[in-house]
Amino acid sequence: MQAMTALKAVAARREGDAQAVALWLFAVAGLVALMVVIGGLTRLTESGLSMVEWKPVTGWLPPLSDTAWAAEFEKYKQFPEYQKINIGMTLDGFKSIFWLEYIHRLLGRLIGVAFALPMIGFWIAGRIPSGMKPHLLLMLLLGGSQGALGWFMVASGLVDHPDVSHYRLTAHLGLAFLIFAYLLWGALSLLRHGRMVSARGGGIAALLTAAIFLQVLSGGLVAGMNAGLAHNTWPLMDGAFIPDGLLIANPWWINFFENAMTVQFQHRMLAYTVFVLALVTTILLKGRAPVGLRHGLLTAVLVQAGLGIATLLAHVPVALGTLHQAGAVMVLGVAVILWHDRSLARYD
Repeated sequence: MQAMTALKAVAARREGDAQAVALWLFAVAGLVALMVVIGGLTRLTESGLSMVEWKPVTGWLPPLSDTAWAAEFEKYKQFPEYQKINIGMTLDGFKSIFWLEYIHRLLGRLIGVAFALPMIGFWIAGRIPSGMKPHLLLMLLLGGSQGALGWFMVASGLVDHPDVSHYRLTAHLGLAFLIFAYLLWGALSLLRHGRMVSARGGGIAALLTAAIFLQVLSGGLVAGMNAGLAHNTWPLMDGAFIPDGLLIANPWWINFFENAMTVQFQHRMLAYTVFVLALVTTILLKGRAPVGLRHGLLTAVLVQAGLGIATLLAHVPVALGTLHQAGAVMVLGVAVILWHDRSLARYD
């Protein structure tokens, strides 16, 4: 009898530990989602090149005096964005773009602390569920890599052309969404099963999630090339559903990465693909997945599609563009939850 009681106590403690770690991962995933939205806002306001140095350890504080602000502004003046685009900008104008980039970087640091310190605490206390430690270490590594990749992206805009590489921006955005999905998957696994569930199975829900992630990468190319600032009609582009000029560059495949018209066109086509997959998923999983989750998925996709169309027609205003980026996080999040629900629940 005592042995049975002891076993139940151990099981209860393990369940409590798994739930505590899950709630922590949910919180960090929320911070990453916020980071993605602020990153989109930073891009849309062209604030990302205002900080021309990367100080991952010592860069916690902003300029705290007039002298410090003047010095920071002088550094900015030495680079192409000021010299070719913002020449004549006032110090107040510089502050307005500096603060957004500073908040973006500060939040990145805070996410690192919010992940690392609790992880160390759970580790020392022996509260990390079995098999979860390698995943937490990989999450930490990915987070650190994201910071380095962010600076690698910014550095590309501090040379001759005052704009970041659209390839590096897409990689930076894609890694942020990957980290968000990984955190969410880990939290769901611990909450539902007490340990990490392998990302296997899931059928059409897995296919839909992959399509959404591909669409996110496509959106990164659109943003990086400012491809949403032209062809601002829908559903036609230049008066046609399939416009001329999609494959004008050689070799032909480079158009999907370097031709702004083609990049926007493929983003539209992927959006239609995601919508169809979401609709089919909702129908096929009737009675096999929670009704709220199925309807939530379709609603999220429809809202995101509407935001995308409105953003395009309005020539990418900051508010709509930011909401569109937030919508992408929402859609991917719902898809990951559905995939996890439909997974085979095979364990690492």
